[in-house]
Amino acid sequence: MTKRIWNFSAGPAVLPESVLEEAQQNLLSLGNTGIGILEHSHRGKAFLAVYEETVALCREIGNIPDNYRVLFLQGGASTQFFMLPMNLLPKDRTADYLITGAWSEKAIEEAVRFGGTHSACSSQDKNFSYIPKACSFSPNPAYVHYTSNNTIFGTQWAEMPSVPANVDVFCDASSDIFSRPIDVSKHGVIYAGAQKNLGPSGVTLVIMRDDLIERGATDLPTMLQYRTHAKNDSMYNTPPTFAIYLMGLVLKWIKQAGGLSAVGENNRRKAGKLYSFLDQSSLFKGTAAVDSRSQMNVTFVTGDADLDAKFCSAATKAGFDGLKGHRSVGGMRASIYNAFPEAGVDALVAFLKDFEAANAR
Repeated sequence: MTKRIWNFSAGPAVLPESVLEEAQQNLLSLGNTGIGILEHSHRGKAFLAVYEETVALCREIGNIPDNYRVLFLQGGASTQFFMLPMNLLPKDRTADYLITGAWSEKAIEEAVRFGGTHSACSSQDKNFSYIPKACSFSPNPAYVHYTSNNTIFGTQWAEMPSVPANVDVFCDASSDIFSRPIDVSKHGVIYAGAQKNLGPSGVTLVIMRDDLIERGATDLPTMLQYRTHAKNDSMYNTPPTFAIYLMGLVLKWIKQAGGLSAVGENNRRKAGKLYSFLDQSSLFKGTAAVDSRSQMNVTFVTGDADLDAKFCSAATKAGFDGLKGHRSVGGMRASIYNAFPEAGVDALVAFLKDFEAANAR
């Protein structure tokens, strides 16, 4: 087998090797069915067992209350940007958005099509390098929407933002879903593309409270109503069966690792090692405000674009992939999601030290 290298990609991202190995075994035959997981009908008993186990694991690990539905949809978080306001933002109401990066900007841009919108806070003034400490909410917003982690700019809400009483909170948790404990009961909706912490690309996890599902608009195309997917257990059309299967394997892996508390502690430790080096480095520096740093995406620069490019080139040759920063901001970015091994962080820190010594100013 080709030697695996350190994959710092922002997504699709690294998966647990044990998950990949189990999936490999089931490609030709899922258990003793004689049919591979990619070939099973979504209506057959074998896949329905996979689906039910995945839902149960999701509920158990996320401590999801009984009055919430677990949906497996398609179209990524980008579809949720418009599907949520399409269903839940009346034309005569206003939704508040907390703008902390490119994805929350895209979300509010879609919401404008369906009702009023209000930017309750924004960190655009400093190139989204921090999480705002205060928000100015509109009177009686239909809901408040925030993006829990910002992959491009390397920032993350340390805690759920405070919002007005009795207002539903919607969270795009695409890049930190199940990377730490989360109180589902304080949210109306949590959604996330699976391809960073939960599985491969192709499936979007949506956790939604029952009353919001029923409150959704009824004059929409069938596939764009949440009630359609809730009533049909995410199988109104053929779902992304392989992606759901893999998500189930990842959820098993999280459970075996000790659940969200243990996974969260592991993620804090991994990120802490990298930030500790950056804080004392004479060449590299982190770009996110210290109190807003992401545990998932560590962004840093040298301050010299040519030297950044030199570093990225050298890192690739040394077996580190995906470290080039997003095209909109440049620099470097190390994405260290749940499944990224701590040994890979140690290897990167050692490489950073060597590069710094060889390129001291």
